[in-house]
Amino acid sequence: MKLDSGKQEQDLRLEIRQFLDSSLPENLAKKVRLGQAITKADQVQWTRLLNDQGWAAPHWPEEYGGTGWNVIQRQIFDNECRAAHAPVLSGFGFNMLGPAIIKYGTTQQKQKFLPPILTADQWWCQGYSEPQAGSDLASLKTTAEKDGDNYVVNGSKIWTSAAEIADWIFCLVRTDSSAKPQRGISFLLIDMNTPGISITPLYAFNGVRLWNQVFFEDVRVPIENRLGEENQGWSVAKNLLGNERLMVSRVAENKRMFSIVKDVLLQQCSTDLFGAEKDTLLEKVHTLEIRLNALEVSNSRLLQQSVAGEQLGAEPSMLKLKGSQLVQAMDEILFELIAYAAIPFPDGPESATGRVTGINEMPVFADYTENIASNLFHHRGYTIAGGSTEIQYNIISKQVLGL
Repeated sequence: MKLDSGKQEQDLRLEIRQFLDSSLPENLAKKVRLGQAITKADQVQWTRLLNDQGWAAPHWPEEYGGTGWNVIQRQIFDNECRAAHAPVLSGFGFNMLGPAIIKYGTTQQKQKFLPPILTADQWWCQGYSEPQAGSDLASLKTTAEKDGDNYVVNGSKIWTSAAEIADWIFCLVRTDSSAKPQRGISFLLIDMNTPGISITPLYAFNGVRLWNQVFFEDVRVPIENRLGEENQGWSVAKNLLGNERLMVSRVAENKRMFSIVKDVLLQQCSTDLFGAEKDTLLEKVHTLEIRLNALEVSNSRLLQQSVAGEQLGAEPSMLKLKGSQLVQAMDEILFELIAYAAIPFPDGPESATGRVTGINEMPVFADYTENIASNLFHHRGYTIAGGSTEIQYNIISKQVLGL
């Protein structure tokens, strides 16, 4: 089962490849390939190049600056971008908030927020999780009380990626404490420069500032910045999270990572560094390839069902589960492969102290080795973010298997 089975899809794939060959800056592709940090300036540059082509928001309707592509065409685009090691655009504005504003926003909100997202002039972060409300978002405690033409917001949000560089944050807040948990929540758009907002960094295992905790102390937010009806924010949030549920398989990213696995394997095999372990390592790599092929076929099947108008249930949870686990497996094999290149082997006579007096060669530090360990630590969160592994298993067992 292939995504580009028709001439239209094949032509699109060729057009995307030609654009990437001519327009993707080499320095950005190298950063992505080597797992180096992509800065805001990098993303701004790539976002604007894509927007000039009309491809910054391929899943938006054409009237709002999108392409009008179906999910199969979007998957082809994603596959080609990842294969070329193109930077990933900020998902908060393009994949999450943008579609929500298109569906629930007023004309004024669409005019105010959508164009600067496309041009990377406005950056967003997400305010959902709280210290006591992670997977159970309905138990959130951040409040918003009406005061004239404003809401006054108090509370905090945690695990807020990119808050330190964001211009705005979209937040779930409690506007009716007497209602049932999911019925008393509203969806607010808040300017991060508003007085009363403070940010505390949170660091990952690899020492990188991946998240933040954002505090709100008597923050005044105009009522006109509410998205959707008051106390109906849960519906907005569910729609927002569901917009991309068919795109959570990480097929494109896994294929990109597997291309690096093959490159590393080819380089190492040519120097015969693996020795007696070669067959074992090759078996592990072949197993990963089989898993990747199975994931891609499953993803293609669901995409085609969606294009055909079929209603999908909880099947995308399987894609999310297996895709995120496969990313981690790719990290682990890369980590294992580079060990053979980075550690010199003893190759000399032992002295009276028992120490080896020589080594076979100096340590090899190829460009791809530098950030593999850091990425391995970072990707451990993939099976937590967007619904933990345990949650996905529960969804699959109840809604797919009927247990």
